[in-house]
Amino acid sequence: MSKRLKGILTPLIAVLLGIIVGTIIMVVSGYDPIAAFTALWNGAFGQVYYFGEVVRQVTPYILAGLAVAFAFRVGLFNIGVEGQFMVGWLASVWVGVAFDLPKVIHLPLAILAAMVAGALWAFIPGFLKARLRVHEVIVTIMLNYVALHVTNYLIKNVLTDHKDKTDMIKDTATLRSGWLESITDYSRLHWGIIIAVACCFIMWFLLERTTRGFELRAVGFNQDAAHYAGMNVNKNIILSMVISGVFAGLAGAMEGLGTFGYITTKGGFTGVGFDGIAIALLGGNSALGVFFSAILFGALKVGALNMPLEAGVPNELVDIIIALIVFFVASSYIIRLVLDRFGKKEVK
Repeated sequence: MSKRLKGILTPLIAVLLGIIVGTIIMVVSGYDPIAAFTALWNGAFGQVYYFGEVVRQVTPYILAGLAVAFAFRVGLFNIGVEGQFMVGWLASVWVGVAFDLPKVIHLPLAILAAMVAGALWAFIPGFLKARLRVHEVIVTIMLNYVALHVTNYLIKNVLTDHKDKTDMIKDTATLRSGWLESITDYSRLHWGIIIAVACCFIMWFLLERTTRGFELRAVGFNQDAAHYAGMNVNKNIILSMVISGVFAGLAGAMEGLGTFGYITTKGGFTGVGFDGIAIALLGGNSALGVFFSAILFGALKVGALNMPLEAGVPNELVDIIIALIVFFVASSYIIRLVLDRFGKKEVK
């Protein structure tokens, strides 16, 4: 069996196993799995409004997944996407609220602010990794908490007068579209999906079709060999984290400029950045894989909201299914071992 076919089958089998085990849990818990999955499907695709909400949810998921996947592809573990996501959200709203500019300037400026904020937040672990060999996992995890509390402080003490929510961004800085909302029965679908899809292409092109992408992947495969070949390892480590942070900051802009149009203080993490880790793993750290993986996660998250209403099944069961899918993806060595066995039998 070819390596490419194995790479496609492994995540598909992981999803199937996750659904099977999740179904068993439903049966053991006394719920009707057919009614549950029917409600899940109807809640994701049963109405045009739900479809619009799925696409809206998929948008930041794609970008968060790309942020994690890009770092993974170059040998780094960016567990700080959640923090970079939050500072990107804050920066985009800040620009959207603070300035009165024509839309052709205001919207790009707000998006650029989110990209820069995410990049700067990711630069810190990248710099520490490159210069002092501090492991990026430790730094990025800690920076998630710093981002949470710093954004809360800035919202309450800088952007507002001790309020928990900022003003709405100006219309000139919004990604929302009356046309997209009207054709999806007034869902919160916005133009950010175009940016997310474009970023999938950008990641693929950068890593697979450019000299810089080859250098980044080479550093990820073997830093010593890359250094021996004359590549600047430290520079590429920092650049990799910065690009990853740009994707994460963009994910935050999708929420700030598209879905909500404001930012509030938070008692905990949003979960988007951590979901990005699962999306990247399921997508095999490829741009196309992340795209389809984000669609699956978005459909599960939105469809789950309909399960208690239509089937009387708690939507937390979807979180269990997602956890099981991630478990089976993490156990992909066993799946590949089984596929190899089947492949050898076919050859015989």
